Amino acid sequence: MSDLVLECQALSKQYQDGKQIVEVFQSIDFALKKGQACAIVGASGSGKTTLLNLLAGLDLASSGDVKLTQVSWSSLSDAKRAKIRNQEMGFVYQFHHLLPEFSALENVLMPMWIAGMNKSEATERGTELLTQVGLGERLNHKPSQLSGGERQRVAIARALANRPACVLMDEPTGNLDETTSLEVQHLINELKAKYDMAFLIVTHDEKMLNWMDSAYRLSQGKLSQIKADS
Repeated sequence: MSDLVLECQALSKQYQDGKQIVEVFQSIDFALKKGQACAIVGASGSGKTTLLNLLAGLDLASSGDVKLTQVSWSSLSDAKRAKIRNQEMGFVYQFHHLLPEFSALENVLMPMWIAGMNKSEATERGTELLTQVGLGERLNHKPSQLSGGERQRVAIARALANRPACVLMDEPTGNLDETTSLEVQHLINELKAKYDMAFLIVTHDEKMLNWMDSAYRLSQGKLSQIKADS
């Protein structure tokens, strides 16, 4: 069985701007393995978030192919892509996007409810995940009652809810102070080891490369490897 979780081959993306064709990416190749933490770094405006959306199947490439657990996004309907994302992918954003009217536990339960998991099993797993990220005493707190670091921990727990093959993170520490950012980094490493899942972090913070298994730089539409998996 292949260790590849997420891969793209000859991935290109173009936009039509009036009569002009704007090329965002040029034939990108990328692979993410089970249990691997990988970073994609690049300056603001380099297209990191656009690339993340393509890898997540939220947008489709102009050419090339993206596969999640060996299934091509382009071969699926919108509904099937959404279902696979729910089951096989977790997402963490710079701004956590928690639902403010729901508790920490209810926010974590959302992906499991969408997947059809029964309430008792979902509650047990959600409680376990929040405890794992150090929020066992904050289950019933709403986002407004939590610190920035605590809200990001809830977002990480939510991303792990359906035990996905990989977790995609878009600037996960960009809105945190240095101390909290380091705490989140250590937490990601602990979770990677515990659940043996892949993490892809898109960031402009090159200090994060110190604890990544591999890393790439996105610049001028091309992706180049700057740290190889040891």
